[in-house]
Amino acid sequence: MEDPGISFGPVPSRRLGRSLGVNNIPAKVCSYACVYCQVGRTTRMLIEPGDFRRPEEVSRDVRRRLEEARSRSDCVDYLTVVPDGEPTLDRNLEKEIVLLKETGLPVAVITNGSLLWKETVRERLAQADWVSLKVDAVDRTVWRRTNRPHTALELSTVLSGMRAFASSFGGTLVTETMLIRGVNDTGDCLRETADFIHSLHPARAYLSIPTRPPAEKWVQSPTDPVLAHAYELFARVIDRVEYLTGYEGDAFSATGDVERDLIAIASVHPMRVAAVRALLSRTGSSWGVVDCLIDRGDLISVTYADHLYYVRPIGRTRRNGT
Repeated sequence: MEDPGISFGPVPSRRLGRSLGVNNIPAKVCSYACVYCQVGRTTRMLIEPGDFRRPEEVSRDVRRRLEEARSRSDCVDYLTVVPDGEPTLDRNLEKEIVLLKETGLPVAVITNGSLLWKETVRERLAQADWVSLKVDAVDRTVWRRTNRPHTALELSTVLSGMRAFASSFGGTLVTETMLIRGVNDTGDCLRETADFIHSLHPARAYLSIPTRPPAEKWVQSPTDPVLAHAYELFARVIDRVEYLTGYEGDAFSATGDVERDLIAIASVHPMRVAAVRALLSRTGSSWGVVDCLIDRGDLISVTYADHLYYVRPIGRTRRNGT
């Protein structure tokens, strides 16, 4: 199977407009094994940063993708480091961000924040322009049930690391809280989480729900009344709270190599049927392309919340050396 590359998109982002994704970590290397993860179950748990891609290779791949996008007059608002695993596990993250910023575009990083107790990790991440921290719960039992962290991680240490980063970061800091029915959506849990997020002084605190197939099939979104109550509790102590619950749309970009595009996007971003059809239409391709990818095992279909999605199986070899 051809390597689909490090970068993907541009894709529609509910927070960042048109985002060109940067996948600097192979599937599924992470410090967490979140029950709701859209990429699937974690296959390799780590908390020590290592080497995965050469920064120059990352930069070269992103620049190629940018040139392709610009040749189609396709707008890119952000370069977003949002990989198959935890981005701060990349020892070369700082150098990659510096090289990416040379394109003239701002760089965003979406992280679970679990390694920010390491000073070196905070220093690397500080080079970003926009950072999203995952804060799903600050109760130890709930945190372990929701995020299923590496056994060596302690919640108090993780939270202290987030506070240290927030106090020194010069860019835009936001938080995201994924709400799971019957797990982290009770009143006491929400109030404690909101109080902690308030201490970080984020530019925005996002409340999200699972909108794509999760790692565990039992995961469900909160009811509408519970979601409204969560917003009310957060808004009492946090200046700017927003829902992150809607569908982001079908405007995925095509490079002309439709197989490569589908695999690259579906590796980190499960696609609804409508989004797949829209991409095929833009390239003048038939649904036979999808059937071929399914026959080869490069895509599978998954139903979640009454929607059919196409995703890249984690077990497939997606990238060189993985």
